[in-house]
Amino acid sequence: MAESRKNGGELVEEGRPLFLQIAEEIESQVLEGTLAEQERAPSTNELAAFHRINPATAAKGINLLVDRGILVKRRGLGMFVAEGAREQLRAERRRQFADHYLTPLLAEARHIGLEVETVIQLLRERAEQNT
Repeated sequence: MAESRKNGGELVEEGRPLFLQIAEEIESQVLEGTLAEQERAPSTNELAAFHRINPATAAKGINLLVDRGILVKRRGLGMFVAEGAREQLRAERRRQFADHYLTPLLAEARHIGLEVETVIQLLRERAEQNT
């Protein structure tokens, strides 16, 4: 696990580019609903000042989200959360979840001779234990 350090009041993962962390922070705010669709997103300068980083680094994170259609530029007004951004992020996260967790889980299940129905039942049982 990567070490973390304090930077401007926020934890920063060592070894992970700051611009990615900026993009992920905004994504999380959109997913949580603390940054709503059509709402103004923090500016490059606001992010740079808060995190005590170079504005170019903050802009790189913002531009990643613009390129993916999560944020949209409104000339003279700033960056805003795109309509449909929350659902787009949820769909992306579902795909990532399936790729990172379900595919290896099913491969291991096949390897040890578990049928899909058995895996589903195990998941249901575990979910009931954790509620």
